[in-house]
Amino acid sequence: MNVLELSGRIIAGKRLCRQDDLHFFQTCDLADLCKGADAIRAHYCGNKVDLCTIINGRSGRCSEDCKYCAQSAHHHTECDVYGFLDIDTILKAALANEKEGVNRFSIVTSGRTLDGEDFEKAILAYKKMHQECHISLCASHGFLSSEQFQRLHDAGVQRYHSNIETSRSRFPSICTTHTFEEKLENIRRAKAAGLSVCSGGIIGMGETLQDRIDMALTLAELDIRSIPINVLTPIPGTPLEHLKQLSAEDILRTVAIFRYLNPEANIRLAAGRSLLPQNGMIAFQSGASATITGNMLTTSGSTIQSDKEMFAALGRDIVPEYGRQASPKKYIL
Repeated sequence: MNVLELSGRIIAGKRLCRQDDLHFFQTCDLADLCKGADAIRAHYCGNKVDLCTIINGRSGRCSEDCKYCAQSAHHHTECDVYGFLDIDTILKAALANEKEGVNRFSIVTSGRTLDGEDFEKAILAYKKMHQECHISLCASHGFLSSEQFQRLHDAGVQRYHSNIETSRSRFPSICTTHTFEEKLENIRRAKAAGLSVCSGGIIGMGETLQDRIDMALTLAELDIRSIPINVLTPIPGTPLEHLKQLSAEDILRTVAIFRYLNPEANIRLAAGRSLLPQNGMIAFQSGASATITGNMLTTSGSTIQSDKEMFAALGRDIVPEYGRQASPKKYIL
C-alpha cells in the first residue's frame, strides 16, 4: 500500500473502515506514513492548534480498578487525596489559563461518578466560569445520567471527556469494575444532551498495534472529533508499573494511524509527550493537531509558554476563538 497515495485519497473523501485490510499500517515506511498524516491534518485542520488544560477538581479514592491509574483505591500509590475544590480556586485557574490564551478548560474529578453535593458544586463552578470567562468549558466526571449531562450543558459546558482507553477486546484486561459498553453508552448520553465529546485512550499498556487500530476505528464510528492520545508512564504501585515505555517511533506511528482513520478530528497529544524529541514537536508534523498544555503532571516537560513558542516555530495558529473576537494581540506571542 502506498500510504502517500492513500493520504491523497482520504483528502479526496475516502474513509477507511473495519472491512478494509489495514495490516499495512504495521509495516509501511514510517516517514511516508507521517508525511501523509500531516497532509491530512493540514487539509482538515489547517494550522489551527486547539490548546486545552485541566484542573484536578477531586483527587484519589476512586472505586474503579483501572490498572494504569494512580488514583484507584485498589492500588498503593502516592497520589494526592482531596475532596472537591472550592469554586474560587477553580475560577482563578480558569481565568489564569484564559489570560494565557488557552482555548479550553476542564474540571476533572476522580471516581466512577460525580453526584450529590460535589456535583452541585461543579454545576455552580461551571455557571460562574460561564458568566465570568470566555474560555470554552469542558468536563470529565465519569459516568453520569442523562439528566446530569443536560444540567452540565445548561450550566455552560460545551464538551464532555470520556476515554474508551483501549480496544473492546483489550478493555477487560485493563478494568473490571465497568465495561467497554458502559463507556460507549456514557458517550451516547453526553452527545444526546447536546455536548460534543472528547474521547481517546492510552497506548503502551501491553496492547498490540491492532488494538490501537481497533480503538481508532471505534472512535471514528462514534464520530468523535477530539481524540486524546496518552502514552503510559508506568506509575509505581499500579499493576502496570513494570511495563517498558514505548519508543518514539511507536508513538509516532500510532499518532499517524489515528489521523488516517479519523481525518477530521483533532488528534490531541496528552500524557507522554516527554517521550518524544523536543517534547512532541515531531508529532505535530505527523498528524497531531491539538494538545493538553499547562504546568501539570500530565504534561510534564512543557508549559503553556513553551508550547506557544513551539507552535510559533511551526507556524501554527494558537489564537483561541474568544481571542479573535475580542483583542487578538493579547493572545499572540
